[in-house]
Amino acid sequence: MVSRCLLILLDGLGDRSCPVLANRTPLQAARTPNLDRLARLGANGLFHAARPGIVLPSENAHFHMFGYKAQEFPGRGLFEALGAGIPATHDDVFVLAHMVTLKQQKGHLKVMFEHPKAPEEECTALARAIQSLTWNNIDFRFTQTHGPDGIVRLKGRGSPRITDSDPMAEGQPLLEVRPVISDEQDENAVETAEALNGYLRWCYERLEGHPINIKRAQQGAPPLNGLVTQRAGAWRLVEPFTQRWGLKAMTIASGLIYWGLGEFLGFDVHKVSDTQDPGSDLAERLRMAHARQGDYQFMHVHTKAPDAAAHTKDPYLKLKTLESLDEGIGRVIDRFLDDKETIIIVTSDHSTPSIGPLIHSGEPVPMTVVGPGVWQDQVQYFDEIHCAGGALGQITGGDFMPMVLNYLDRAKLRGIMDTPIDQPYWPGCRRPLVLDIEND
Repeated sequence: MVSRCLLILLDGLGDRSCPVLANRTPLQAARTPNLDRLARLGANGLFHAARPGIVLPSENAHFHMFGYKAQEFPGRGLFEALGAGIPATHDDVFVLAHMVTLKQQKGHLKVMFEHPKAPEEECTALARAIQSLTWNNIDFRFTQTHGPDGIVRLKGRGSPRITDSDPMAEGQPLLEVRPVISDEQDENAVETAEALNGYLRWCYERLEGHPINIKRAQQGAPPLNGLVTQRAGAWRLVEPFTQRWGLKAMTIASGLIYWGLGEFLGFDVHKVSDTQDPGSDLAERLRMAHARQGDYQFMHVHTKAPDAAAHTKDPYLKLKTLESLDEGIGRVIDRFLDDKETIIIVTSDHSTPSIGPLIHSGEPVPMTVVGPGVWQDQVQYFDEIHCAGGALGQITGGDFMPMVLNYLDRAKLRGIMDTPIDQPYWPGCRRPLVLDIEND
């Protein structure tokens, strides 16, 4: 009997055709004998967590992949706060924030440098200068997570239904925070936006004259004299993953988003860190999963390496990263292939182009499924183009978890009601009939 699913998630795997790679994607151009072997052993297709053309960040893509709807999404700010270990109550709002270089111009503050470089000790000192403020009965607290990056917690009558202040581009003005259109009459959203605007102005005043920034200006370095915010989030009640899908789950990943997402959905979270050797990192994570596989029915093993390489806009670096990951997979994958109780799925959350201006793009990503009972199609290579001709066709986020249940022989026949709730898995959390037996 098939007992578990191993999901190897290569973050940002997909790409666009690159002229410097003879109009191939980095995955097409890379030498990946182990991924190609998996493609030959199983069924292949393309995956998009929403639908082609929609550009998703990792947190939304994973949320959809794990079988949750857009209206259940709590916001990335919450995930990162949970991942960072920041105490969170159900009344708190969290926004992502990082320090930037601002310049006054015609009554506005223009973002000159989105990611100015500074030593860790300078960032820490500047973070302390803007650590806390109370404005309009909302308490603001900035927690530094790494370098100039951090999370702002809003405690009080805050609302996550607000816009970003980060223009996401240099040379653009710092944006006014406003309520989203559906909440523009909501008092909490209006007051939250006003208070956050006040906090951002205060941060500029505090940082502009800070001794560290004065010294940086004297040295010709850009100051870190402002804060930009984005992706507000707040707690909301959702059904835990194990309850929704009947599978005990774990995640092995680096990064606050994935730790927080796992905690929010009730995964067992195994925190790891990245080195300069992505292949060895992935091999070690797969060894960890294999050692614990008897405890779980769903294992999410994640690497951010392809996404990080693509963000450098160097197709060759992404190619080399993919080759390293393939080599790492090859060190361990036979342990899972020899186990006839495991379904292996290799795919990604989204495409990250290593050329052009986009952060992420809307192309689907390749997917391979290998294991007992899985079709073996004619695909010979694991890449965006060859997998498109495979037997799986096009898989979307809403298809993913039902597909997993089906391969695990846990998919419930429609119409069967073994529990009061029409769960998608079988057997459900059933209650046996108790006999009423009189004692003689």
